[in-house]
Amino acid sequence: MNLQGDTELKKGEYYKELYEKELKKNGELTARLVDIEAENADLNYKLDKIRKSKLWRSIYPFRLAYSHLRNLITRIRRYGNIRNLTAKIRSKRIERAAYKSYGTLSMPDEETRKKQSETVFETKITFSILVPLYNTPKNFLTQMIDSVVAQTYKGWELCLADGSDDGHKEVGDICREYAEKDKRIKYKKLEKNLGISGNTNKCLEMATGEYIALFDHDDLLHPCALYEYMKVIDSHGEGSVGRADYIYCDETTFQGDSIDNMITLHFKPDFAIDNLRANNYICHFSAFSRELIDSTGLFRSEFDGSQDHDLILRLTHNAKNIVHVPRILYYWRSHAGSVASDINAKTYAIDAAKGAVAAHLTQCGFKDFKIESSRAFETIFRIRYSLTARPPVSILIPNRDHVPDLRRCIDSITGKTSYENYEIIVIENNSTDSGTFDYYETIKKHPQIRVVDYTSAQKAGGEQGAGTGFNYSRINNFGEKYAEGEYLILLNNDTEVVTRTWIEEMLMYAQRPDVGAVGCMLYYDDYSIQHAGIVLGLGAHRTAGHSHYRMSKDNLGYMGRLCYAQNVSAVTGACLMTSKADYESVGGLNEDLAVALNDVDYCLKLRRKGLLNVFTPYAELFHYESKSRGMDVTDAADKEHAERYNRECELFKSIWKEELEKGDPYFNPNFSLDYSNFVLKGDPKSMVD
Repeated sequence: MNLQGDTELKKGEYYKELYEKELKKNGELTARLVDIEAENADLNYKLDKIRKSKLWRSIYPFRLAYSHLRNLITRIRRYGNIRNLTAKIRSKRIERAAYKSYGTLSMPDEETRKKQSETVFETKITFSILVPLYNTPKNFLTQMIDSVVAQTYKGWELCLADGSDDGHKEVGDICREYAEKDKRIKYKKLEKNLGISGNTNKCLEMATGEYIALFDHDDLLHPCALYEYMKVIDSHGEGSVGRADYIYCDETTFQGDSIDNMITLHFKPDFAIDNLRANNYICHFSAFSRELIDSTGLFRSEFDGSQDHDLILRLTHNAKNIVHVPRILYYWRSHAGSVASDINAKTYAIDAAKGAVAAHLTQCGFKDFKIESSRAFETIFRIRYSLTARPPVSILIPNRDHVPDLRRCIDSITGKTSYENYEIIVIENNSTDSGTFDYYETIKKHPQIRVVDYTSAQKAGGEQGAGTGFNYSRINNFGEKYAEGEYLILLNNDTEVVTRTWIEEMLMYAQRPDVGAVGCMLYYDDYSIQHAGIVLGLGAHRTAGHSHYRMSKDNLGYMGRLCYAQNVSAVTGACLMTSKADYESVGGLNEDLAVALNDVDYCLKLRRKGLLNVFTPYAELFHYESKSRGMDVTDAADKEHAERYNRECELFKSIWKEELEKGDPYFNPNFSLDYSNFVLKGDPKSMVD
């Protein structure tokens, strides 16, 4: 079906008339542009003279003080009042205090160490820890080995393959000394350096364990790392997905000889394939079954510099049960020349990372994609997938009066959208202003716009109470029946398109059979973030909330998350793309959730079907939130609205009780649910057992 097929002639006449009108304006606009350019040049000249004057330079201290005052006022406005700003500053202090708890304070005491060492697991597992060596500094080498020897779980072997040159013979001397004391340490001097991939593959030849773990020669393990992994393996026994065959944990980077000198703490989501394609967020400390590595092979030398990303993509593609341990168990040392310090120290790693992702995407059947470095980091990628088709898309916009909002929304769609095969369905709902209906008559002339009357149709169908109250779910379900597109976009009338390719950016994900719903980046009119994905359990009601809320457009987000497409539990219905088939298969929006949380409920229904939900920051719109509803439903000053909101929150929590208790898989449990900007909880020992 093609929405354009039956309207080609009408469209031609419409656009011809529009073109003639624009042509008349063209001459006036050109003349005006020349005038503006002249004015601009004059103003720049005057501004330059002021900046070079002695007076301007002499008042610099006063301008600086004013700048600080203005920034303070801006921050107060952003957070609403002094109390909110103070709370933000306090949360940062809590976070900084929490940092200290992840270093030496997190080490097990003697009682804990004894208890873990004496634990008998049902399954007997040996971890073969692979460490390729090359000219490793003495203190790095001894600290690395000591961190393995200190493991509370004793079922391990350390496989060391040494490619060091003749000027670093002390590496071998140190390793042989350790090996003489502990037979679990295996050392082999290589005839020549084979690179990180080749050296690691030599480590694997020495390994006899049931699980393989990857460890860098200059990093450190937490003493409880293998114990925590054994707990995971033992607890994920027989079942639908079987025992955990791929395990990873959270990590931190540190400087110097003390892990307390932490730079960045990386608390990761559970497995998320779109995150992993754009960013090797798993990184360290990976452990996986021997069967899994036998099916994929270890490192490939053509991806040296990003061999971990290549391997992780291949292993997770074949893994049956990927488990994330939400605890910092790996300490990544940042020093001159390390990737942790500066990716540009190993520029070849950037090309290798792009190559690894390209190889994975090709293996998964994708074609004609583009991989580009994002503004966050050279190895955090924006992936542009090609469209497999250009199917018809139906944009559903519920509306009640508020013509200025609706006009701005529709004008932005028709004026900016590069995708051509779409229709707009305005769903009229109880408008009373005669100007609204006059505007409807105007937009009906557009070949791609229709207006359907929800109120009249509901009354004609004999529905009790039709035309009273506001039921966002019911209105959209009604409008969907008129949609001729293969894909739907649920869109609020108080939105405005920013990105010309907004439909393509969402469709490139929605077209995938493993994706259910796709959401975009929404800004308030000051370009602060209104929506960048939804987190389950976030907020005062512990139902759901928006991550990165009110952050600046220029912010990179937590670990660069505002710079790449990623998996989320849900996206907002203010702008949500989904296939019509999926919409109908789960019964559309839940009409018992009239206003609140119906979009989250819909996304969770898709997730229950085994589908992924995706947020992309590369489709951008403004959202002038909830103007069409009058007062926001969460406003406690309006008792009726507040009571309805509370009822719907309780209903949502009863429907999704199990999911809420488990927590959002894409939001690390070490983060507080009181904040949207990834603020840590208190003592980590009380967070995760």
